Amino acid sequence: MVEHITIAGGLRIAVRRSSRARRLTLRVPRDGAEMVLTLPKHVPLGEGLAFAEAKRNWLVQAAARRPAPMRAEAGAALPVEGRPRQIVAASVRAATLQQDALLIPERRPAGPVLAAFLKHVAHQRLRVACDRHATALERPFRVIDLRDTRSRWGSCTADGRLMFSWRLAMAPPEVLDYVAAHEVAHLAHMDHSGRFWSVVERLCPGHASQRVWLRRHGGDLMVWKFRD
Repeated sequence: MVEHITIAGGLRIAVRRSSRARRLTLRVPRDGAEMVLTLPKHVPLGEGLAFAEAKRNWLVQAAARRPAPMRAEAGAALPVEGRPRQIVAASVRAATLQQDALLIPERRPAGPVLAAFLKHVAHQRLRVACDRHATALERPFRVIDLRDTRSRWGSCTADGRLMFSWRLAMAPPEVLDYVAAHEVAHLAHMDHSGRFWSVVERLCPGHASQRVWLRRHGGDLMVWKFRD
């Protein structure tokens, strides 16, 4: 069970204990998920509560800046590979991408159809990108796994399993390619050392702009809701 605290004004915050945390941190997810207070293992809960109380004004302001949730349904403009596509219910059997529109079967629930379509696009694009980067690095990976993660865009295990958020299908292609390069680079260095970043730069030159895009706009991809 997740532990929670409530501070003045009725703000409810989830508490996460971390053995790797070196300081207290607060996070307000842009996708509307609950606020999170991260505490190092040795820090008492009371100290965390006092920390959150001291940051109450910031929490209120950060929560107010969060974009409203977006429902993936007919009439909405869903980003696909960095471009907004108008979702249109039509007489089609499967989701069909056109120039500026995304056609979906008119008699099926939009959310699951669109989520499946994005997963398909993400897997195709990531497979090509990871194959290219792994070949350049001469480090094979075992498998690509897609999930709807909230805290990271990708990860790499020590045995060569690559995991990505399928929401990357909504990002510009060069952003998806950077994330693929980032995780493939972990096949050589399971850390974020200077050597690791040198590999990323070799695989994806000029990747700094893609990291900036994710920081600025990544949260916008998380506000899309594909199920009730």
